[in-house]
Amino acid sequence: MGVTEAATGPTTGTVIGVELAGRGYDVHVGRGLLDDAGTLASSFIRKNRVPAVADRNSHAAHGHRLEAALAAKDLGVDWFITEPGEGAKSWSVLENLVDWLLERGVERGDHIFALGGGVVGDLTGFAASVLKRGCGFVQIPTTLLAQVDSSVGGKTAINTASGKNLVGAFHQPSLVLADTATLDTLPDREMGAGYAEVIKYGILGNAKFFRWCEEHGAKVTAREPEALQYAVTQSVKAKARIVAEDERETSGTRALLNLGHTFGHALEAETGFSDTLLHGEAVALGMVLAARYSARRDYITIDDATCVTSAIDSAGLRSEIASLGLDCSGEKLAAHMLHDKKMDAGTLPFILLRGIGEAFVDRQVEMADIAAFLSEQLQVH
Repeated sequence: MGVTEAATGPTTGTVIGVELAGRGYDVHVGRGLLDDAGTLASSFIRKNRVPAVADRNSHAAHGHRLEAALAAKDLGVDWFITEPGEGAKSWSVLENLVDWLLERGVERGDHIFALGGGVVGDLTGFAASVLKRGCGFVQIPTTLLAQVDSSVGGKTAINTASGKNLVGAFHQPSLVLADTATLDTLPDREMGAGYAEVIKYGILGNAKFFRWCEEHGAKVTAREPEALQYAVTQSVKAKARIVAEDERETSGTRALLNLGHTFGHALEAETGFSDTLLHGEAVALGMVLAARYSARRDYITIDDATCVTSAIDSAGLRSEIASLGLDCSGEKLAAHMLHDKKMDAGTLPFILLRGIGEAFVDRQVEMADIAAFLSEQLQVH
């Protein structure tokens, strides 16, 4: 098991192989890949109409390109359109999607296409995992966050009243087409939120890539083609290596990808999983908090924590939770963490740092200390 990479080609982009004991798949990264979807995904299409899931925004921006790509192969598309946002990751939408797929006679050997961001990918992947005990799906991520993170690795889920992503399954896609041209229409705020997941790979395991991000991050968020291609490719390669080593998050290696997420999910919960704080923005804040808490525990220096803060701040992302104007205590934020799906035997592991590029899992964190730390951070301006 491992990761393979093929040279960039005019129609395939850079191809990164995610090797999973005979169940591997390719991730293509490049500009214009969506227009070649009929060719690149041909081996996963068995019928003359393809079921595809998109949210209203991604369908309006890119649906015509998928339709044209498949029409070139004499194929049609049947669309299931959701509303944008986390509300689509619900029991009711999942039920409607599964019924819709069954009505269209989708079989275990068929593949569902997911065109959109992480919400669409999560919803489609989970539906594929349970439909007739598992059918295939093809990821076509249209946000930076989805291209570098959620479309790779097979984590699928929906939300419940108790919290985010608490009902789901590991179900790997058969193919990922990360067309960087789809990012041309992505709002600047969404680009920034996705960039948080890019720089995460440097902070957690690659100090050299972190330094590259410090120097070239503005080019990535400005969608400069070469910088964007490099950032997405390096991020996917990092994610693929970790997934290949620890697909189901059992050894602890994959848990490192949760850097910033435990703190971030608490902030998302407190803001009602709303547009007040996008997921990537929450992760960015969470990484700042993880770095500062690591310094509090004397794992890293204050200078390292400041370096992380500066990198997040210079990318135009929030670096202080006080800027959210929350009317809550550190104890309340810590309480949100008790619903985290990573809780095990009453203990919540935290991803902390021993240095930039050196994350680790700390299972000895006292929640009372986390609450006190967060109370202090709520006062920082």
